[in-house]
Amino acid sequence: MLSAAFTCAMRGIDGQIVRVEADSSPGVPGFSIIGLPDRALNEARERVRAAIVNSGFGYPPGRLLVNLAPADVRKAGPGYDLPIALALLATDDQLEGASLSDYVTMGEVALDGTLRAVAGMLPMLIAARAGGFTKVIVPAANLAEATLLDGLEVYAVPTLSDAIAVVIGHGAKWRRRTTPLTIDRAPRRDDGDFADVRGQVLAKRALEIAAAGGHNVLLVGPPGCGKTMLARRLPSILPVMSQSEALDVTKVYSIAGLLGSTPQIITTRPFRSPHHTISQTALVGGGTIPKPGEISLAQHGVLFLDELPEFSRSAIEVMRQPLEEGTVTLSRAAGSFTYPARFTLVASMNPCPCGYRGTRTNDCRCDDAMVDKYVSKLSGPLLDRIDLHVSVSRISFDEMVDAQPAESSTAIRERVDGARDRQQTRLREAGISCNAEIDGADVRTLCALDDSAMDLIRIAMARGALSARAFDRIARVARTIADLAASERITRDHVAEALVYRMVERGARSSAA
Repeated sequence: MLSAAFTCAMRGIDGQIVRVEADSSPGVPGFSIIGLPDRALNEARERVRAAIVNSGFGYPPGRLLVNLAPADVRKAGPGYDLPIALALLATDDQLEGASLSDYVTMGEVALDGTLRAVAGMLPMLIAARAGGFTKVIVPAANLAEATLLDGLEVYAVPTLSDAIAVVIGHGAKWRRRTTPLTIDRAPRRDDGDFADVRGQVLAKRALEIAAAGGHNVLLVGPPGCGKTMLARRLPSILPVMSQSEALDVTKVYSIAGLLGSTPQIITTRPFRSPHHTISQTALVGGGTIPKPGEISLAQHGVLFLDELPEFSRSAIEVMRQPLEEGTVTLSRAAGSFTYPARFTLVASMNPCPCGYRGTRTNDCRCDDAMVDKYVSKLSGPLLDRIDLHVSVSRISFDEMVDAQPAESSTAIRERVDGARDRQQTRLREAGISCNAEIDGADVRTLCALDDSAMDLIRIAMARGALSARAFDRIARVARTIADLAASERITRDHVAEALVYRMVERGARSSAA
């Protein structure tokens, strides 16, 4: 007898509906799973058999075959256990009156029939809703995450027996109806306030521009000048996430299994700060079972790379494509996976290996060859993808003890929000939300420069200081500066300020000049 149930597979960050077809036929007893299952899924044969028997049901006799369709999509993980068990029981007429086709089910079964949580619940439920399903059965341990999405009837059950009770119409006590998602515009988490930062006018202005336009920043300066302090306060001036952005971030953390024991929608922009010993796989994603890396966990937030030259060159160079396109594609034997990587990069570095080149209070012990070797760890193409290069110096004693309060994050964020509103109005037809996402082909129209501004860039390029990619990035930064000034036109003054942030020559050399 043939039966079918429905579940979801993960394809990168998105879920995909999978039809679980089960067939029981006379012959030598056996159990086969086809449809590109991985090793964990093949082991479901033993888990499902023990769970069915220990839950008090009869194990179907004969030759059992389970097909996971579409057959050309690789299936991984133990989350298919529950739909396989239900489909097998339906082949033996043990689910009389059940309508498996009304439900999407997922969950790992223990040998005693208990259901265990599975990762990636939120994106799979989004796929179920998009596929027209309104009822889902999930493990009780996934209840908090499953109810984050509205428009579904969620049955969060603790055991296989309870899941069976639901599909035959006796599971009302497990039903939970989800409510519409709302993004709370409550105060942000404690990331610090720019009011704590004394001096550093140029660096704070650069971070304001970065927040307003989604631009990447490189901070170059000696130890103790405040680079880390500045970077950690960037989230405090970023706009509140939209509903779609919050779902994107929560989906990534769901797949990575980082939502915790009481999952909830992530409404604050991520701030990720990996150590410089991080591997390429941990930074960009991958592994035997591909998982998102730090650049994806920083989606719609900030990725802070402290002491950028100390990271392995292979790890940071692989970020070129994500910085340009906002996604990272991983090709493995198990398939090709695309994860989001639309983040704001804030990197910091010293001007030389000892850190004191160009300072007046400390003697630098590095010769030119050592500085060249240190700076050469960062390639020109990578630096070209960082829009704002900022030289950060140590503040004076008078600035440090100045009683005059510095500008707060709240005041800065008001200007940032105004600039973002202007961008969203202008870029709505292009399907993007900030200036940093403008495609190179659209820069000439969306970031049009007047004659005076164009002459200024022409002079800079004639001196050999800029590449063609840098030209586009200067135009985008100038557009953001104009938005902060509530100007529809990009003028010479806006371009002149944008050029200031490209004049840091290869990071360390500029600080020594």
